[in-house]
Amino acid sequence: MSTKFTLNRTLQAAILTISDTRTEETDKGGHLISQLLEQASVDVVEKLICKDEISEIQTILKTWTSNNKIDVIITTGGTGIAKRDCTIEAILPSFTKEISGFGELFRFLSFTEDVGTKAMLSRAVAGVVNDKAVFVLPGSVGAIKLAMTKLILPELEHIVFELTK
Repeated sequence: MSTKFTLNRTLQAAILTISDTRTEETDKGGHLISQLLEQASVDVVEKLICKDEISEIQTILKTWTSNNKIDVIITTGGTGIAKRDCTIEAILPSFTKEISGFGELFRFLSFTEDVGTKAMLSRAVAGVVNDKAVFVLPGSVGAIKLAMTKLILPELEHIVFELTK
């Protein structure tokens, strides 16, 4: 028996693309997240691109997690193991709670449905900062589509319900 969680309001999201090379024109991942959220009737109220710099990421996160109009923050990029990848180091210390199952399920689905053993290189995580859900996704559009359609969107209303009850 499933329970329906109803917020009776439109969810509002912020999207942060973290990349040293992406621009508004080349940000396929950010555009995909925005498109999928809008198709799910989630309003995108903030959307930015920033460099792979810990302080810049943390400043944006702090601003957005202090904004009462934002329910969820989704980042894309900087989750790998390359030298410049610092998204996890920037965001993880801010989590008051980690949603461990997200990363575990994401890597499992990535392994079984798409990328095989390369899935172990993803450090995708999710957690809670100031009663807001924060999802930290890789930069590839395949990974974004997987995370959004299989994990985030089916559960997002429930997550926000739990965080705001």
